[in-house]
Amino acid sequence: MPHESTIALIRPERLTPKAPYAYAAVAGPGELVFTAGACPLDADGSTVAVGDVAGQARQVMANLVIALEAAGARLTDVVKTTVYVASSRRSDLGTAWDVVHAAFGEHEVPSTLLGVTVLGYDDQLVEVEAVAIRPLPTS
Repeated sequence: MPHESTIALIRPERLTPKAPYAYAAVAGPGELVFTAGACPLDADGSTVAVGDVAGQARQVMANLVIALEAAGARLTDVVKTTVYVASSRRSDLGTAWDVVHAAFGEHEVPSTLLGVTVLGYDDQLVEVEAVAIRPLPTS
């Protein structure tokens, strides 16, 4: 079933072009999808890649794809993400961001990246939540 929506990624000339994401997004027509934070859990609910920020970020993105698909959306339908990393080291934030950014490819949606003290599951280092727009079916 074909879908129709548009997402315009906004990169104002007055803001630095060095940021690897758009500063804003405008989307429509469609229905908004809000995901819970995707966590680095396997199908049994165990935290994967304990101590490995990149490994956890890969699992998080795989789980985010599954959640989006279940809601009728794809990564290319995402209009905003928030990336949480349980670390005070910028290098860990950068490691997680590299994995998230690679998963989105050319679709550089607005994103917030932040270090937090702790996340909800034992040994969890990374979590990503997203807002997407589920395209309306075309007739």
